[in-house]
Amino acid sequence: MDLGSVIGLVLTLALLFGAMLMGVGIGPYIDVPSILIVFGGTIGTLLIGFKMETMKSFAKIFMVAIKPPANDPKAMISKLVEFSTKARKDGILALEGDITNEENEFLKKGLGMAIDGNEPDIIRELLEIDLEQMQERHAINQSLFGQLAGFAGAMGMIGTLIGLVAMLLNMADPAAIGPAMAVALLTTMYGAMLGNIIGGPIENILGIRSKDEVLLKSLIIEGIMSIQAGDNPRVLEAKLLSFLPPNERQSQFD
Repeated sequence: MDLGSVIGLVLTLALLFGAMLMGVGIGPYIDVPSILIVFGGTIGTLLIGFKMETMKSFAKIFMVAIKPPANDPKAMISKLVEFSTKARKDGILALEGDITNEENEFLKKGLGMAIDGNEPDIIRELLEIDLEQMQERHAINQSLFGQLAGFAGAMGMIGTLIGLVAMLLNMADPAAIGPAMAVALLTTMYGAMLGNIIGGPIENILGIRSKDEVLLKSLIIEGIMSIQAGDNPRVLEAKLLSFLPPNERQSQFD
């Protein structure tokens, strides 16, 4: 669980609703027509713009922002150095037992191909294709929330126009002006909240999660190539540590 994302979301909502309660309460801020226009309209436009399988994964994609997959580059470097040391001592076939219970499927796939004796160029090419396809999927997932932010804001403006038209048509009836004005203002508020609390921030954090996973997989590719080439474990570690920021490059051989 990413505490930063959870705390940020909870804090933002708590402060907003707290400010409402300190004013006139939550009740005046609830308007069914405005909710239908903004939330219903946003969902509808997303359904138009994205494949159904992407929409079905909406909740799953959202949870990646809150509970990202475990990506620990330092632990992966230590594991690859351990594999390299074992392969240098006993041969790469000695790693066959280690990959049987390996949880990282990308590492398992790459090492499996190396153990099977595939050419280095073939292994790198296949792993890089896997990496590129992952990036494509992540880009679509990010754009889902980016578009949500844009559509929510647009639906808020459309709702405002609907409310203003209703208000202008009923200027002679003072009782009708209030509800129409509520639709006009609250749709803008709902659109702004949905876009700026959910859409934009989730798109941004998904981009960060994607970069973290790309880093880990790039590191794995280089590690597998070095193991297959029979590089010295110290050389392999130095190569992999270069993927990390300078202040995190702590060698286990020191």
